[in-house]
Formats: sequence, C-alpha cells, structure tokens
Amino acid sequence: MQPVTEENITDLAAARWGTARDPRLAEIMQALVRHLHDFAREVRLTEPEWMAAIQWLARTGQISDEKREEFILASDVLGLSMLVVQMNHRLEPGATPATVLGPFHIEGSPELAYGADMSQGLPGTPLYISGTVRDIDGKAVGGAVLDVWQADTDGAYEAQLDVDEARLRAKYASKSDGTYCVRTIGPLGYSIPMDGPVGDLIARTDISHFRPAHVHFLLNVPGYEPLITHLFQKGAQYLDSDVVFGTKAELVVEFEPREPGPTPDGGTSEVPWLLAVYDFVLQPKA
Repeated sequence: MQPVTEENITDLAAARWGTARDPRLAEIMQALVRHLHDFAREVRLTEPEWMAAIQWLARTGQISDEKREEFILASDVLGLSMLVVQMNHRLEPGATPATVLGPFHIEGSPELAYGADMSQGLPGTPLYISGTVRDIDGKAVGGAVLDVWQADTDGAYEAQLDVDEARLRAKYASKSDGTYCVRTIGPLGYSIPMDGPVGDLIARTDISHFRPAHVHFLLNVPGYEPLITHLFQKGAQYLDSDVVFGTKAELVVEFEPREPGPTPDGGTSEVPWLLAVYDFVLQPKA
C-alpha cells in the first residue's frame, strides 16, 4: 500500500478519476482535481476556511429551487458564466453577441402576437422594441421565436414573486420578412438577490451588486446557433460595473422617448413611450 503524503495526494487522486469510462469526464475530473489542489496549496487553505466553503456550498444548494438558481448566480458573479459563453460562442463579426442566461429564465412563456403587451398593465413607461431577425448574410429569418423576459420596476422577476401567471415574459415570432415587435415597460437597473449565500459574499467586498437596465432575449432557431443575449439601455447606471459581466457595447441601445402617437405595432399610444430599435443577427450552424 502506497502511503499518502502531501506531495503525492494530487497525483493519486487524479489517477483515480482518470479511470472514468467516459474520456471527456476523465479529462475534466483530473483537471479539476489538479486545479483544486493547486488552489489549496497556493492560499494555504486552513481547515476552518475549508469548512466555511463547504457550508457556503450547502447553503447555496438549500436556497435553490425551481424558481431560484443560486449556483447560476454564483457562477455569474465569479465571471465563470460569461467565460463559458464566450468560449462556446465564437461568432463571426456582425453576429449579435451572446451573454449569460441568468438565474431567472422560466420555460413555458405565453405566446403573444406581434406588438402585444407582455406587461399586462403593470406600472411603467411603455417600451416598444422592434427590428428584424436576419442572418449574417442579410437574409430575413421569418418565424424566429424570441423568448423575452425582464424585471419589473421594483427590480424583481416573476421567479422571485409568488404569482400564479406569467409576468413580464412572453414569446414573440418574427414575420416572414424577419420583422418583430415586442411591447413591454421600460426596465430599471436592479440589485441581484442579496439575501442568500452569494449576497453574503458580495457584501464583504466593494463589488457593486447592481445590474444595468436590460431586457433578456433567447432565440433558438433551427439551422442557426442559439442566441442568449440582453439589450441594455444606453446611458443606464452600472453599464461599466455589471455584477455579472454581461454588458457588451454592441448590445447597448437607445431607448428613445416618444410623444403620444403612432407605435411600431400599427397602433397608437395615448401616453409618452419609449422606442428601442435592434436587429438580431444570427449565425448559421456549421
């Protein structure tokens, strides 16, 4: 029996995980073991610190449920989510950049007609987002489903609230010429949830826990690379300090104030409203 020492424990553990029958799992687990052990050696991790980390992970799992993904939030604020997104979506110039999914996306949003209001009368300035869905060659993409969601004017998502029906989320389809029109309300910047383990950790730093005003979009169109992204309001607070590192210059758009009158859906607004124009550019799958 080979004695276990501080010097050989890493090689022994990596060798055991190298027996995984899936070659990719073996590669991942061996690298994980080596990096974890190198981290512990670099910081000279103490037993109380190790236990604190274990308890933090346990609390992160305990607070997570079908509506709250605290582990995704942890990945987001560590920059890991955006790193993985950027490594896996090396898009061609001109394609709409991808960003993080975030912890508040919910499956099964209702399907709404062109320009229908997903805010359902919630307070806020009406916001119309319109443009086209096309590919990098300029070809219109008709029938593209845009899954849209956002926070309310208190900075809360439906997933954080005790509600029985869809709230500030919907699915819209582009017309045959690629045009689309979303109607919602102007978003505000908001704080990430600070009542859990991630918030406890952030509170011990000078890191801003706010996100700039934005609306989420998910487009998963057959034949094209899936796109998860945001549109951010130009001039919004926290664009330079987004706590989840999701801001990209190409996704910052003007929310242009408009007086009462005609709207992009062919209707008329009796109150002042906002207009954001953006063309989503998809990259064909290889």
